[in-house]
Amino acid sequence: MTISIWRYSHLLLAISSSLFLLIASVTGIVLAFEPISDSIKSFHIKGSNDLSVAETIHTLQHHYDEIISFGIDANNAMIASVITKEGNSETIYVDPTNGGKLGKPIEKATVFKFATNLHRSLFLKSTGRFFVGFVSFILFIIAITGVLLILKRQRSIKRFFFKIEKEYFAQFYHIILGRLLLIPILLIAVTGVYLSLEKFSLLPKSTISHQVSIEKSGSTPKIAIKDFDIFKTITLKNVKAIEFPFSDSVEDYFLIKLSDRELIVNQFTGAIISEELYPFVTLASQWSMVLHTGKGNILWSTILLIASCSILFFMYSGFTMTIKRHKKSKLRHSNHNKDESEYIILVGSETGNTFTFATLFANALAAIGKTVFISELNNYSSYRQARHLIIFTSTYGEGEPPTNAKKFEQKFKAIRPINSIQFSVVGLGSLAYPDFCKYALDVNHTLASHPLFTSVLEPYKINNQSFEAFKDWVSIWSSTLKISLHIKQPQKKKKRKNNVFTIIERTPINEDDTFLLRLRTKRTIDFQSGDLFSFSPKEDEIERLYSIGKVNGDILLSIKKHELGICSNYFSKLQKGDTIKASIKQNSTFHFQNIRKEVIMIANGTGIAPFLGIIASEKNMSNTHLFWGGRTRASLEIYNDFIKKEQLSSFHTAYSQTQKDKIYVQDLITKEANLISNALKNNGIIMICGSIGMQKEVLHVLETISRKNLNLPLSIFEKKNQIKVDCY
Repeated sequence: MTISIWRYSHLLLAISSSLFLLIASVTGIVLAFEPISDSIKSFHIKGSNDLSVAETIHTLQHHYDEIISFGIDANNAMIASVITKEGNSETIYVDPTNGGKLGKPIEKATVFKFATNLHRSLFLKSTGRFFVGFVSFILFIIAITGVLLILKRQRSIKRFFFKIEKEYFAQFYHIILGRLLLIPILLIAVTGVYLSLEKFSLLPKSTISHQVSIEKSGSTPKIAIKDFDIFKTITLKNVKAIEFPFSDSVEDYFLIKLSDRELIVNQFTGAIISEELYPFVTLASQWSMVLHTGKGNILWSTILLIASCSILFFMYSGFTMTIKRHKKSKLRHSNHNKDESEYIILVGSETGNTFTFATLFANALAAIGKTVFISELNNYSSYRQARHLIIFTSTYGEGEPPTNAKKFEQKFKAIRPINSIQFSVVGLGSLAYPDFCKYALDVNHTLASHPLFTSVLEPYKINNQSFEAFKDWVSIWSSTLKISLHIKQPQKKKKRKNNVFTIIERTPINEDDTFLLRLRTKRTIDFQSGDLFSFSPKEDEIERLYSIGKVNGDILLSIKKHELGICSNYFSKLQKGDTIKASIKQNSTFHFQNIRKEVIMIANGTGIAPFLGIIASEKNMSNTHLFWGGRTRASLEIYNDFIKKEQLSSFHTAYSQTQKDKIYVQDLITKEANLISNALKNNGIIMICGSIGMQKEVLHVLETISRKNLNLPLSIFEKKNQIKVDCY
């Protein structure tokens, strides 16, 4: 069954039952406080559960003229119906250790009465009970389809609790809370359905019928109740209720209701006249009531409270995700139709994020007078004037096409193109998933196999919606076709809590226009090397991210000054003592793991910053190797004070501008193929930080080494999180 069916089913069920779920959730929140309140006010006596029934009855008989019945409530407090020495009939809470009166049962609060009636039947009696039961069933289906969607997103059940890429608040916590609260929500739904079926008598009968034996109903030998063997063996913790005989007649008896059975006991001899186990239906009803209401258990009541609150959040976040997806996937109206456009842009997107890049690219082409048509991959057709086909697509599941691209391959095979067309494919995804941009590669292969389609560039992969990577591709694509394109980054004004950072040191700018900034803040901030320094300049308020090196608690940034760079020019003018406002974003996927296995750090240019912090941390670096590429030997000088070569197993440098033959960092990796392959084979970690161009070349070399030396694709090690990438 396709992902779209699961998603639309999930959404349709949520929408259709939203009003009832809202009522059930709000009343569920209110009712979750009832068992908590009851437990706090409970008359439970610590240690009384271990008293035997014989001891308890003996104690009560000394304090009351007659005992009609007693039982243990959900909070393990004893409530008894007695006749006092004064001849008054009372139902009271009793201390089973001394028989003392503790108080009278408190009437249920009005707010809980109201919430209970609304929760159970919506004040519509049987009709309302039916709707509530049906909505419980729908909630169960919503939870199951939600699980299927998460499994599809995470690729397998083994990765169910793996890291989720955070796109925005609603999406991230919809999945996180969905995974954490899955079991409580399923239990709420299943028990709600069960209790509704019970109310409508749709379950098997659970009545217990005792066969009272006349032979066991004799009155001899008569013994004291405290000497009944059965009463000596039963403790209060196993008792639900005990009903005493109405008279001294031999036909009257003790009726004992335990947690799993009922007993009839002779009131004179203590003999068991009848014993019947509760049927499964009865036990299921008991457990359903406990699990659905949380009575007697503060911890479970609290979990139910959180789960009920989460259902409200799921309604909000689910609808927010749907609206965002709809807005992002809503294509701008093209100025030209498909048959008069020279540039055709087709998009494959599950969440709608890919449309952002496609629209930016289309706008850039339109700005220089090109005729552009943009649509979804499912709408692939013939194009009369087309000369270029550009495809932006994400990947879903285990290399599957997103929902709006599932018909593409079938249509591509069925429709014959009118002209020869040049094509380019851009894949968007996350390296955190094993099938990174796999569908984009499949589309590229499909197009390349057709004689009328010619590739302009190799398929390009963009990790984590990187705008810098997108601009890099646009630059390569436009220079290849000798077109000048200007891409405008959309402004994203994020309200992030900033901290004040003081400049402790700024090095002079070297011949590569590179310098180091060392910053410190008075506030205690938890961060590590590999996290990101987030700064938004006043000029455009667009967030820029810089990889952090943590050195003695300070932040170390390596920055290259660009002629037109707003931030790099601003940073280059800062002096010691100046302050700036910024924040830190965690980047846990690029943290150093202090393991006793090989760790290979690969960087070029300013990408060395997090590795400088890792080296400065003085962690176990005995199996750690650093590969770095720069322009000249002078390029390395500003880093010399931080690179403790004696701590590293090896340090490899490549200088692209000073040696006879240009050597890049990927060339060093090729020379150390055995080191790389052994590290991968022995579960070592490879960390890559630097430019997108370097990332592409390095991953290509690693792929070659992995296949040649280990006879395995690099994706095997990516799945095991042995490849960590933070490139820009």
